Amino acid sequence: MDIRFLGHACFEITMGGKVLLLDPFISGNELAGDVDLNSLKPDYILLTHGHGDHVADAEAIAENSGATIISSFEIASWYEQKGIKSHPMNLGGKSSFDFGTVKYVTAVHSSMLPDGSYGGPCGGFVLWNGDGCIYFAGDTALTLDMQLIPRTCPPLDVAILPVGDNFTMGYEDALLASDFINCDNIIGCHFDTFGYIKVDHEKATTLFKNHNKELILPRIGQIIHI
Repeated sequence: MDIRFLGHACFEITMGGKVLLLDPFISGNELAGDVDLNSLKPDYILLTHGHGDHVADAEAIAENSGATIISSFEIASWYEQKGIKSHPMNLGGKSSFDFGTVKYVTAVHSSMLPDGSYGGPCGGFVLWNGDGCIYFAGDTALTLDMQLIPRTCPPLDVAILPVGDNFTMGYEDALLASDFINCDNIIGCHFDTFGYIKVDHEKATTLFKNHNKELILPRIGQIIHI
């Protein structure tokens, strides 16, 4: 499986012969200016919640690619009213797709769609197939519910956790989260995009290293293979 970072909390994951796009926020992100929106042709778009910095480009990309949106019942219904194929989920549920299994897990955060509509519960996704297992936490505070993930899902190969603080947990809490989910290989997201969430890269990565863990703060466009 390949994981490509496209800025903020947006990742492109190649899995089971399909392309998954997570939380697309590209056109409004000055740091992602080199990413060609029209080149993205996902089979599925996974949305953790309704905030604009996670769904801004979902409609345009879905219309261009024919992708199916996977999200909460409320968000999926919102896009279905726009004529976009969607698969609704809710917290604690899992479903099988042609690329693998998706489990929609708890996140502690707010959710509102760009037009002010209620976005349903904020969540994260655990994705797995025979090649591996990935946890994408979305925007979340540190929560004890994370301890349920290793009890209900296959062992994680990697976890994508927010580390920017202020709106989500910071890297110190992400270190605790890595213990809760039994995963030492962490990719950071939701950092540096805005002034509120700039992080000291050296401090963050050193903290993880001192606990015999790895924190990758990827460059936009960087591909990580697992």
